[in-house]
Amino acid sequence: MSVPPLLQVKGLKKHFDVRKGFFGEKTTVKAVDGVSFDVMPQESFAVVGETGCGKTTLGKLVLALEKSTEGSVLFDGADISKMNGAELKKMRRQMQVIFQDPYSSLNPRMTVEDIITEPWVIHDMHKDPAERAKKLAKLLDDCGIAKSYLPRHPHEFSGGQRQRVGIARALALDPKLVVADEPVSALDVSIQAQILNLLKDLQKERKLAYLFISHDFSVVRHLCTRIAVMYLGRVVEMADSETLFNDPQHPYTEALLSAVPVPDPSIEKRRKRILLTGDVPSPLKPPSGCRFHPRCRYMKESCRVNDQSLIKAKSGHETACEVLPFKDKRSEAALVAL
Repeated sequence: MSVPPLLQVKGLKKHFDVRKGFFGEKTTVKAVDGVSFDVMPQESFAVVGETGCGKTTLGKLVLALEKSTEGSVLFDGADISKMNGAELKKMRRQMQVIFQDPYSSLNPRMTVEDIITEPWVIHDMHKDPAERAKKLAKLLDDCGIAKSYLPRHPHEFSGGQRQRVGIARALALDPKLVVADEPVSALDVSIQAQILNLLKDLQKERKLAYLFISHDFSVVRHLCTRIAVMYLGRVVEMADSETLFNDPQHPYTEALLSAVPVPDPSIEKRRKRILLTGDVPSPLKPPSGCRFHPRCRYMKESCRVNDQSLIKAKSGHETACEVLPFKDKRSEAALVAL
């Protein structure tokens, strides 16, 4: 018997109305424009893309922090958009978030103990002092936080230590799904590895599913089993991690992977970078047809006209491109061995 997805995102859209100037014409920013994917229980699913592609807005929609314009988000089979306040509060015990910036995501007036245990206060849990102390001790041990930290405040710690506190707060309610929005991008490289290894260990021990939002392919490959690549509000490619890295089927993914540094000098010397021409188009006025065509080196005339949706390039591998999957010769520039 097949296991149903924990999270189902179907045709999700978020459009913002903006006005140019005080009396200017009203226009629409399509931050998320028809995104669909599933996240299975205990899976690490990544959403990757450049700044401004809509991935953080997508995370907010999944958590019901933003109301969608169209589409649905189903968690454990229940449609989040149809939930009332009490139902949303109950659901959020199962869906938590780790924020990008450990310096601004923690209340500077609260102690570490207050920050970590605040979810229990909000959800009226673990009132018994003995049970509370036992739960807290286990949480501290799992997240690598010393007991001596509890009476101290966030400004007394480094970025990595603060992020551990943020992770402990997210796990306090024993969620099934954690949305991690660039959780290591604000940290030093040496600390990034520690936090990623911690997230990996916590996933295994607590049977967590991750929706991991990032712009860094190196980070994503270390942690995630499946990857969706976003460009201008849409998913342009989706596949399991190894397949995506070894055989990208969209020109945008190919270019992004060619920029990932390789630690082996002999491999790095043979590789050629794919430089994208032009700037990322404005989401206020996206290009017609394929949104990537103004920057694509494989562009055909039909790409200017035909809007691209995800098609199956191979089993379990989807791409929004009608050119690259059918080329006989593939560029070696994106074949990255990390």
